Amino acid sequence: MREFDYVKLKEQLWDSEILSYVAQIHEYKGRQELYIRQKPVELERLVEIAKIQSTESSNKIEGIVTTSTRIRQLCEDKTAPRNRDEREIMGYRDVLNTIHESHDYIPVRPSYILQMHRDLLQYARESFGGQFKNTQNYISETRSDGSQFVRFTPMAPYETPNAVEAICESYQKALDMQAVDPLILIPIFINDFLCIHPFNDGNGRMSRLLTALLLYRNGYEVGKYISIESKIEKTKSVYYDVLEQTSQKWHEAENDPVPFIKYLLGIILSCYRDFEERVDMMGKRSTAYDIVKKAVGDRLGKFTKQEILEHCPRLKSSSVESALKKLREEGFIEKHGSGRNTFYVNSSR
Repeated sequence: MREFDYVKLKEQLWDSEILSYVAQIHEYKGRQELYIRQKPVELERLVEIAKIQSTESSNKIEGIVTTSTRIRQLCEDKTAPRNRDEREIMGYRDVLNTIHESHDYIPVRPSYILQMHRDLLQYARESFGGQFKNTQNYISETRSDGSQFVRFTPMAPYETPNAVEAICESYQKALDMQAVDPLILIPIFINDFLCIHPFNDGNGRMSRLLTALLLYRNGYEVGKYISIESKIEKTKSVYYDVLEQTSQKWHEAENDPVPFIKYLLGIILSCYRDFEERVDMMGKRSTAYDIVKKAVGDRLGKFTKQEILEHCPRLKSSSVESALKKLREEGFIEKHGSGRNTFYVNSSR
């Protein structure tokens, strides 16, 4: 079986891009704590939006979907699931809520990972929830002609329990010894978790839940306010490309985790930038029109009313609607489509 020793990472030299990402995120983290103390009530709105976005996006990556309205209703516990996809969405919602509320009391151990997996699949009526895989799984890719080929063969079932135990123990040891910055250690742990692929189903979603857990436990709580999963879903092709790069020669312990480290740190840094921008907007005494105009002015490409609402958590739906109407009348934006397919584009440039 492949060995895992994260303490050895202290001997590795990281390039300037990784070190720059780490330094910038550390700076944002320092300010994050100040904002949380200053604006606890306003930030609760961001938390609720991020939970919905994270639940929707992480499941959407795996092809598990429902309408945006149903997602909100399921996340707010205002409806019952209608099908398997919605049952799986509810499982993700529950585990994410647990991580939000109790991350300091969820150590990185196999028993806790199994419990989270059990809860992830609790509504899906699967017998293998909370158990490591019992059959060999494969990571496949579909060619343009529709045929499939195996891109990566994860660890065998009989090796899986020991491998998960090993990465958990090695992670905690490296963290305790301060052998490497947690921002570098976390992506490496997640990459190894995905290459082990320890479950029959739910590996991708579990990896993103574990990403949130590890970040929160180390004080990087931006994912509570800005959805990390949403940014991953919007860059899904890059996400899969870097995972493919970092899985090469993984079984021989000769893989290079740097592409995935850079990808994930870039996602985290982007979330922190969005977080500060939204907190800054909360602090300004502007009219709803001014706030929406600023949000619209920063958009590239098309956008929806829902996206502006999420960007402007202080505002009510009616206020955003009125502001968008006025901006249309002024020729600042253009409206396209109708009903659920309505979107806008900035026409002021």
